[in-house]
Amino acid sequence: MNRFLSIAVVSLLMFFTSAGKTWALPDNKNLHHAVRDTMVEDIATEDATIDEIIQARENQKVKKEKIAYISQVTQYGFKNLFSPTGYNTALPYSTQINPNAISFTQDYMRVHGNYLQKMKGWGQPYFNLIENILQQYGLPKELKYIAVIESNLSTDATSPVGAGGPWQFMPYTAKNFGLTVNSFVDDRRDYYKSTHAASKYLLSLYKEMHDWLLVMAAYNGGPGRVYNAIKKSGSRDFWQLQYYLPEESRTYVKRFIATQYIMEGSNNIDGSGDIAAFDEAMSRTTYGLSPTKNPYNTKPKLSAQQLVDVEVLPISGKYNSLVIAKNLSMDITTFNNYNPGFDQAMSTIGNFDLRLPPEKMQLFTANKYQILNECVQVLYNSTSIPSPTKTVYKRSAKKRA
Repeated sequence: MNRFLSIAVVSLLMFFTSAGKTWALPDNKNLHHAVRDTMVEDIATEDATIDEIIQARENQKVKKEKIAYISQVTQYGFKNLFSPTGYNTALPYSTQINPNAISFTQDYMRVHGNYLQKMKGWGQPYFNLIENILQQYGLPKELKYIAVIESNLSTDATSPVGAGGPWQFMPYTAKNFGLTVNSFVDDRRDYYKSTHAASKYLLSLYKEMHDWLLVMAAYNGGPGRVYNAIKKSGSRDFWQLQYYLPEESRTYVKRFIATQYIMEGSNNIDGSGDIAAFDEAMSRTTYGLSPTKNPYNTKPKLSAQQLVDVEVLPISGKYNSLVIAKNLSMDITTFNNYNPGFDQAMSTIGNFDLRLPPEKMQLFTANKYQILNECVQVLYNSTSIPSPTKTVYKRSAKKRA
């Protein structure tokens, strides 16, 4: 089911009266259940599509629209691996690396940077093959770097515990995903077959975790250890639960981020992968600022009269400035003048003191749950902000005495 269509239907049923003349503020409990049920339905659709892709035989072709659908879903989850706001090709790579992985990436580049830069040349035929297969399963092409971390792209790689091939499959996992492993044949060493198996395995892990950070940890240490860390920490945020994981697993995620940065991002600095250039670039980014220069300690750019009239409301959640401005019929520049650094603060620290004129604050307060729902849907679908004509909320009518 189309996500935005489902939300629109729910919104119409809940907010538009039977007479068709007025809008009414919904009951918060009912809205919560409607949003939750819609999200559950979306997850169920994803899971069913993933199962169909995994179970399809080599001579069966899954419909292109289903592959495209899963590709859109997995790209969203993949973006969480790097910048909190998602990767933007128009911005320097150094400004988009996940802030929690900066220090690790600096150290990793010093040790492995030159070798990985050389691999970009001799490894290109392998990368082309892997990318082609990953995309057949709707997976982000950047997952090819798992094979770099696991084996340095070597088919002969064998771990001390018996994992083998470029994707370092254990025999029982390889067999579960259709590979033959015996005394005569070892499909783990076959690039084509093992990459198909790895794609299915990654999809199955994504179906369980719905977050690439957790998928990476599970690929390294197994899903059981990830679930145990979730239980102990009470969180599904990798950066919150990482220290409940084995050191190897939490380091694995950061190794992937660092490898991806070195292999693709360094050319956006100086083309050499030089750590000095990386350090200099990071010093110019928001995340490279010293603790005394808090990037979120910003003041609104308002006139004296606007400062007198402004109302402040602490909020938290996946709010998006463009969605809020659209639904309040507010110019985005004006919104940013009231709330500088809004999106960055919300994506990184998760809360913000929202500032609005009184009439706009009244409209936001009356419709904040609907607005939050739309923000979540936009983030979840990784799409552009819908047209203002699609969702415009009206202020609820005041009760007469």
